[in-house]
Amino acid sequence: MDIWYASYGSNMMKDRFLAYIVGGFAPKSSSPEKGCRDLTLPKEDEIISIPYPLYFAKERSKWGDGGVAFIGTAKSNEEYTIGRMYLIKKEQFFDVVSQENNGLEVTIDLNEVEEKGFVDIHSGWYNRIIFLGRKNGAPIFTFSNSNSLNTIDFYKPSTSYLSVIAEGLRELGLSKEEIINYLLHTRGIKEVVSKPRLIEMLEEESK
Repeated sequence: MDIWYASYGSNMMKDRFLAYIVGGFAPKSSSPEKGCRDLTLPKEDEIISIPYPLYFAKERSKWGDGGVAFIGTAKSNEEYTIGRMYLIKKEQFFDVVSQENNGLEVTIDLNEVEEKGFVDIHSGWYNRIIFLGRKNGAPIFTFSNSNSLNTIDFYKPSTSYLSVIAEGLRELGLSKEEIINYLLHTRGIKEVVSKPRLIEMLEEESK
């Protein structure tokens, strides 16, 4: 069974996501990924608009100090998150979810997720599996944290992590100005980073 996995953080950068499929080091990452049991590459990928707000949280990750990307628990008519979705096999999606949760073994009933809209599968960082609709007959799923926005402490992402997200957005066709304006309005960035400083952060990593 094929499903669409909708990414919205560092996995928007294709080379980064492919490390989750085939294993090994992704660009700018300090640790190797395990990869999937099935090494088949995605059949397709395309841009998607996700009707949930993007934010950055957690103080430290494998990217170093700073927050990582999540989407809120409530749909929004005013805010959206830009994503890149990949058409992969259902079993690969399970393996990606596991890798995003430090190798935690996961059991997911995708029919239940589609029926209910979301299902929480454990207590880890990316514990909520979310159904986003269908495309060409295949269901679209993503994952995030189950905590609501009013309970979250937001943290600015590291420069290296942010640069990978920016590269993914560039691969999707966004201009430099569009990328800056998009990131500038996300929680975890807008509270503490000015536009000149954000431009400076991304330029630092591109050198």
